[in-house]
Amino acid sequence: MARPIHHGIPSAHIEPHLSGRSGWLRAAVMGANDGILSTASLIVGVAAGAADHVTILLAGVAGMTAGALSMAAGEYVSVSSQEDVEQADIAKEKRELKQNPEAELDELTAIYETRGLPPPLAREVAEHLTEADALGAHLRDEIGLTDLSPPRPLQAALVSALTFAAGASVPLAVGAVAPLDDLQLWVGGATLLALGTLGALGAQAGGASRRQGAIRVTIWGLVAMGVTSAIGSIVGATL
Repeated sequence: MARPIHHGIPSAHIEPHLSGRSGWLRAAVMGANDGILSTASLIVGVAAGAADHVTILLAGVAGMTAGALSMAAGEYVSVSSQEDVEQADIAKEKRELKQNPEAELDELTAIYETRGLPPPLAREVAEHLTEADALGAHLRDEIGLTDLSPPRPLQAALVSALTFAAGASVPLAVGAVAPLDDLQLWVGGATLLALGTLGALGAQAGGASRRQGAIRVTIWGLVAMGVTSAIGSIVGATL
């Protein structure tokens, strides 16, 4: 089984690590969370303003479409910027290794000394790693670039858009079948259930506590829908 490579740095372990999921998992959880919560809050807020069923659903569909596209654009720009920074660091290290290899060796030796190695051993380790892969050693130990979570702008954008739309479909579907008089209760209950489930699953995928993951998104869901509903009621009463 081949070891994964990122920027020329071979992974020290063949077995998978949870940190390797951070890129797509962050985009997926954030996208689904935002899709559920923002669309539900929009539906609840519009419903609180005494709108009719068609207007409520139209607002929800518009919010889902705009939100998915916004998430995709935001993730693409953000992750692309991260990738640009990493590529700039790689190019800089390549230049420095070519122009002043001895100073770079001293720098690598100093890094290992600060981590607890005695000077002779630190020098020996730095020389061996430089001989094997000088660029990889500096990217890993000087800058902190590893193969665990390389930036993938297109993947992050696509995952965010799809998961946002998938999350938004939950309150939209419930809003479509719920009676108008009880629509806020139906959508609010379904949203809290979906958020709690998503929070637990996301935490489990990341190796964290499912209970903690469920509680924190549920609390924020209550706050967001409560505030939006209150604003919708106030605006609806004044119009």
